[in-house]
Order: sequence, then C-alpha cells, then structure tokens
Amino acid sequence: MSTVAQNLINALSLGSLYALIALGVALLFSIMGLINFAHGELIMIGGYALLWFAGLPFPVTAVLVVAVVIGCALAMERVAFRSVRGATGETLLMTSFALSLFVQGGALLFEGADPKSVDVLGTLGASVEVAGVSVGKLDIAIIGVTAALLLGLAWFLRATSLGVQMRAAAEDFGMARALGVRADLVVAAAFGMSGAFAAIAAIFLVASTGALTPAMGLKPVLVGFVAIVLGGLGRLWAAALGAYVLALLSVMLQAYLPDGVAPYRDALVYFGIVVILMFRPHGIAGRPGAVRV
Repeated sequence: MSTVAQNLINALSLGSLYALIALGVALLFSIMGLINFAHGELIMIGGYALLWFAGLPFPVTAVLVVAVVIGCALAMERVAFRSVRGATGETLLMTSFALSLFVQGGALLFEGADPKSVDVLGTLGASVEVAGVSVGKLDIAIIGVTAALLLGLAWFLRATSLGVQMRAAAEDFGMARALGVRADLVVAAAFGMSGAFAAIAAIFLVASTGALTPAMGLKPVLVGFVAIVLGGLGRLWAAALGAYVLALLSVMLQAYLPDGVAPYRDALVYFGIVVILMFRPHGIAGRPGAVRV
C-alpha cells in the first residue's frame, strides 16, 4: 500500500508541474486559438534567469525571474503576434515556430550550447515521512503552489472584470470585441499570465533537474500540448486534468512495467493516449467546438 501511495504522490507532483506548463499553453489557445510553441522558450529564459540572478535571496530571485519572463512574453505578443492576430491557424503556428527558433538561436549565441547547472531550492531536497510514505519537500512545494495558482486563476476569471472579459473573448473573440472588450488588454493579459506560469514552471523544473540548455523548453512545451489535447482543447480545467492523467500514466508505467519493457515507457504512454483519444476524440473533458475557460 505504501508503494502505491508513493507512486500516487509522485504522479501528483509530476502532474502539478505538467499542469503549470499546460495552463500556460492553454491560456493562449483559449483566447487566440494559438498553440504557442515559443512557450518552451519562455521556460528556457526563466531557467537562464535563475542563473543570472543566482546569489540573491531566493524570494528576490523568484520575483525577478517571473518579471523577466512576463516581460519577454509581452514582448513576444507585441512584436511577433499582434500583427498576425486574426490570421489563420497555420499562420499563427508558423509564427510561433519561427519565434521559437529565433529565441533558441539567441540563447545559443549568448549562452553557448554547453549545459549549465544552477542550484535552486536546494533546501527542499530532503524528504518527510507522512503516514509511512516518504514525500519530498520539493514535491510538496510543487503541489501546493500549483493548487494555489489553480484556485487563484479560477477566482480571477470569475470574480474580476478583466477575467470576465477574458472568458468572453474565449467564447467569441470577435463578438466580445464588438461589445467593448479591449482586445489588446485581454490578449496582453493572457500572454502575461502565460509568462508567469512559464516562469514558475521553470523554477520547479530547474529545481528538479538542475540543468540548463538552450533546448530545455522543447520537451515541456510538447508535454503541455499533449496534455491540453488529452484533456480537451479550449478548457483550462481540462488542460490541468489532461496534465494529471498524463503524469499518472507515466509514473505508473515506470513503476510497474517489467525491466525488459521499461525503456519503452514513453512509447506506451503515448499509445495509451491514442487509445483514449480513439474513444474520446475531443479529449477526456472536451466536446466538439467547445472553446471555453
């Protein structure tokens, strides 16, 4: 029983990290219909920002990292995406790919291709015993922060004027704009919030791995995309659900696959996702044409 509980805790922690990434991607899709593959580069920028501000007290470092990534997200929106707003999905997708390659190339130029390391939240490396189960302090932090952010996001979208405007834009951007919703403000807010989620995900990702590379954002953004497809495109809570399901599949297969099959875990995870989508083609919680927050 303790082994099962341990695996569930691991899945909950990994799912919380995946949810931070998926929500950053899903926010922009809900508002603009944009799958922003440059979101991975925001995570990468957050990782390197941790290195730039290393040595400062961690709360100061965290605030600076979040500020830098939000600033970069807003710059992306203003420079790259504002001019193509309302374009076809293909145009938006190609813009995000081009931006991703441009930013990654800049990181290669200024930081080099060699992996770097930085110690983040090293004090959370220990574990505590809870009912006979060993739980890492870092896992507790990831789960707790993600839960707080999910609740805060839900409150923001339902209880604030800007949040209501974002929900209206997600339902019908053109109609919402015609009724007085400030499009520039709504889109900029979505990019800023997406950047904040990317920064926090970067902090926890680097704290877990300690490694920095210019390509470090590629796998996370793919995981985020898979999670929102699995949960259901266009719904933020469904993106979080997809993230936790994806993490559960990964952890349980890693724990219970025979040694000879374990190297094929990722292939089996994605095969399981294909099976789920065969029965739920619009995602676990999705429905045809639903684009909501």
